[in-house]
Amino acid sequence: MKSTNYKIAFAHLTSRMKQTLVAVLSVTFGISMYVAMNSFMHGVNDIQDDMAFSTLAHIRVYNDVPEDRTDLLATQVSDQEVVHLRNPKVIQYTEGITNSQKYINFLENNPAVAVVAPEVNISMFFQNGAVKINGMLAGIDPVKNAEMFGTQEYVVEGNWEDLNYRQDGIIIGIGLAKKLSVSLNDNVFVLTADGVTKTYEVVAIFETSMKSVDNGKGYIRINSARQLLSKNMSYVTDIQVNMKEYEKAQAVATQISQNIPYKVESWQESNGQLVAGNELRNIIALAVSLTILLVAGFGIYNIMNMTVNEKIREIAILKAMGFEGRDVVEIFLLQSIVIGVIGNLIGMGLGYLICVIVDNTPFVVGTMTSLPISYRAVDYVLAFIFGLATTFLAGYLPARKASQVDPVEIIRG
Repeated sequence: MKSTNYKIAFAHLTSRMKQTLVAVLSVTFGISMYVAMNSFMHGVNDIQDDMAFSTLAHIRVYNDVPEDRTDLLATQVSDQEVVHLRNPKVIQYTEGITNSQKYINFLENNPAVAVVAPEVNISMFFQNGAVKINGMLAGIDPVKNAEMFGTQEYVVEGNWEDLNYRQDGIIIGIGLAKKLSVSLNDNVFVLTADGVTKTYEVVAIFETSMKSVDNGKGYIRINSARQLLSKNMSYVTDIQVNMKEYEKAQAVATQISQNIPYKVESWQESNGQLVAGNELRNIIALAVSLTILLVAGFGIYNIMNMTVNEKIREIAILKAMGFEGRDVVEIFLLQSIVIGVIGNLIGMGLGYLICVIVDNTPFVVGTMTSLPISYRAVDYVLAFIFGLATTFLAGYLPARKASQVDPVEIIRG
C-alpha cells in the first residue's frame, strides 16, 4: 500500500505541472528571501559591531567619580542650632588607577579574557600654529592596542609599528590631520589642562568610519602619556578588556567587579543603544522573513486545496476500493513535503546567490567597500526547518479534509 500511495502522489504532482511549479516557486521565493534578509541583517549587525569595537572594549575598568555617601549631619546637634550646608563637595578622590599591574595580572588570568590593554587617556588640545583643537590623546601599548582593536588596519599613511620605538611619535585621525593642516612627519603640539606642552612627530594617520574618532583622537606611547601627567609607571586611567566571546561581557564584568575596587563596565551597559539596535534589526528581519514564509504557505495551501477539490471523485473511489483515511492523508502530505523539500533546496541556493550578489555590490562608506553580508550556516538550517514546517502544515489541512470524504455521497453526486 505504501508504494501505491507514493505512485499516486507522484501522479498528482506530475499531472498538473503548472500548479506544482507555482507551489515550488512560492516556497523558493520565501526561503530565498528568508536567507537573504537574515544574512543581510546579521551582516549589518556584524559591521556595526566591528566599527563600534574598533574603539570600544568589551569591558572597561576605570576610576569613576564616587557618589558622596557621607552624612555631613552625622554628629548630633541641639534643637537650638541651625545648620546650613551650601554646595557640599567630594574632597577625597584619587584620579586614575594606581598599582594597575596587579589588576592587569588578575584580569589576564581569567580564562574568559582574550587580551588586556592599559591606557592613559588625556583630554587636551592639539595645536599647529594658530589652530587649536580640543581632543583626546590616548597613551597606549601599540602591540596590545593592535591586538585588541586592530587599529593598525585603519592606518592610511605611515606605519603603526613606528609607534613601538618612537617616544616622540604620534598617530592621529585623518580628520584631525586635515583640521591641523599637517601630514606625515610634520610636528603637532599638545597642551594639557595643567599647561604642559609637548611636541610630537606624526608617524601615521588613520581613518575609521567614526568621525568623532577621526576628528579628535591621537595615540602616543603609554609611557609618554605618563610623563605628560607626571605620573609613575603603574598609573593608568583605563584598563581595556576584550573577551573571547563578547556576548559574555556583562556576566564576566559582574564577576570580576567583586575583586576590583574600581568601576567595571561592560559594553552592554555603556552602549545600550547598540544592543537595542541589533535586537531591533533581528526582530524586523525575522518578522519579514516569517511573513514571507507564511504567504508562501498560504499559496501551497490554496494549491493543495484546489487539488483536493479536483480529485474529490478519485479520492472517493480510492476509499471505496479500501484505502483508509490515513492513506489519503499520506498521499497529499507526500505531495506537500516533496514541494517543500524541492522549494527549500532551490530557495537556499537562490538565497546564497542573492547574498553573493549583494556582498559584491559596491557600497563605499568609510572603510566599507560593499554591502555587508553574514554567511551563517544556522540561517540555512532554520530556513529549511521553517520552510518544511510551513509546507507540512499547508499540506496537512487539505489532506485531513480529503481523508474525511464520504465515498458514498460523492459517488451518488
